[in-house]
Amino acid sequence: MTPTKIILTGDRPTGRLHVGHYVGSLRNRVELQNSGEYEKIFIMIADAQALTDNAENPEKVRQNIVEVAMDYLAVGIDPEKSNILIQSQLPELTELTFYYMNLVTVSRLQRNPTVKSEIQMRNFEASIPVGFFCYPISQASDITAFKATTVPVGEDQEPMLEQTREIVRKFNSVYGDTLVEPEILLPSSTACLRLPGTDGKAKMSKSLGNCIYLSETEEDIKKKVMSMFTDPDHLKVSDPGKIEGNTVFTYLDAFCRDEFFPEYCPDYKNLDEMKEHYKRGGLGDVKVKKFLLNVMLETINPIRNKRREFEKDIPYVYEVLKKGTEKARETAAKTLSEVKAAMKIDYFEDQALIKEQSEKYKDA
Repeated sequence: MTPTKIILTGDRPTGRLHVGHYVGSLRNRVELQNSGEYEKIFIMIADAQALTDNAENPEKVRQNIVEVAMDYLAVGIDPEKSNILIQSQLPELTELTFYYMNLVTVSRLQRNPTVKSEIQMRNFEASIPVGFFCYPISQASDITAFKATTVPVGEDQEPMLEQTREIVRKFNSVYGDTLVEPEILLPSSTACLRLPGTDGKAKMSKSLGNCIYLSETEEDIKKKVMSMFTDPDHLKVSDPGKIEGNTVFTYLDAFCRDEFFPEYCPDYKNLDEMKEHYKRGGLGDVKVKKFLLNVMLETINPIRNKRREFEKDIPYVYEVLKKGTEKARETAAKTLSEVKAAMKIDYFEDQALIKEQSEKYKDA
């Protein structure tokens, strides 16, 4: 019998989703959803995890729930095929996290490379919130609650998934074979591993203003593309240019398709030809940026237009979230029940225990 294939993936609701999310995960999620290979797909809006470093600003998280949900629906996440759920509405996840905490040492959490880099990025070195410190355990709870076999993430999340696998192995060795050990699914394209900000910085950030959002207007997309970081040494059109580290070409690697050239840049058959011309000199940044602008508009316009339809029916969006969360909770509750039975803390359901205790004291 072929084992059931189940996906768990998701995002923290800290803002509208941008093209980095699209290239890194959203586009792939839609493909996986439509592949027919997976029996269940759970897509989590991880609001409880977002609160680990936004505890004093819950309204920010609250407002972004519907923003993320609309972006999901606009890119093609289908509620008939995927369950979109809100993390905080499943108390089973919190209970599982509490039990798993007994299986992980503080020193092991401190060695987690992802936790270390996130702590440094948020300047938490002096005072790490316990919830933030323990979020690898919470993530293990999320994954195992749905018995996910597959977790699509970027390379930077590999240490987090390995932590989950360790927890699963430890639990199963102590309490018996109960939890499913997940496999990581990495992006197939190198262009998908990390899309830089429009200013060439390694990470997109709302505060830096270097994101292109999926809900962005054409005018704003144009401003951001035309001011995009290129090769600083490519001062004249005739100068040879560098492709590596050139943000415009990084975006073209991620979004460009050969069929865009006949309409928007018929001088070239494909991106390789354009790159070769740029490298030898004679191709200006403005021409390349104008081509990228058309490529980005071809990608984003349909998503933004679809999103506007959902913006007109917010009650529908919340109904999708409610139904997805209810279905997810049924699955999580079943897993929690099995976990408690394995740990021998299912006192009221264990009729054998009640009978055993009755027999023990019957003749006392």
